[in-house]
Amino acid sequence: MTDSSFSLAPEHWERLAAARQAYTDTVSPYYDETLQEVTRRAYTSGSIGKADIGALLLWKRLRADTPWAAELMTLADTDVRRATAAATTAARDTTLSLGAAAQAGRAALAHLPGFRTGDALASAVLTAAAPDRMAIYDRRAHSGLHALGITLSHGPGRYSRYSRYIETIDQLLAAAPAPIRTWTPREMDTALYWMTA
Repeated sequence: MTDSSFSLAPEHWERLAAARQAYTDTVSPYYDETLQEVTRRAYTSGSIGKADIGALLLWKRLRADTPWAAELMTLADTDVRRATAAATTAARDTTLSLGAAAQAGRAALAHLPGFRTGDALASAVLTAAAPDRMAIYDRRAHSGLHALGITLSHGPGRYSRYSRYIETIDQLLAAAPAPIRTWTPREMDTALYWMTA
């Protein structure tokens, strides 16, 4: 689903590995505690509620003083959980490719306020729901792909940008040398993020 095929030169793999190492050396080992706590609750409940979305907003450092946040708060938590349960089921569905799971999960969230456009918050919810399959999307990770010579369009199409992003990460991991090929999609997204730090 990427706009062009890619094969990375050895120096690009080295740059990714160095970025991942720099990330783990620099970022507090406690930084992802909020994401991990939401993940634990999502694992047990099979959905993510408004309180957990609020925690992910803090973790992702997104603004909550926006019209969509107020609109989200007017919804019943059961309605939010119904949408996030469908997204969780899709993201965890191992019969689907990662790109298809990302597409289905993203689509399940699309009608909720705060999830209609952009992929930052949706990717946080999907990663909390399926941490071994999904990854965080943000403009810095997108820029990291660009730095590697990989084009990922912002434009609409048959597949969402988020599903194209996850499919790209999946392809990168499949083509990667050891030990990168053993990374989770989340580990790849932190490397991509840190490449443009």
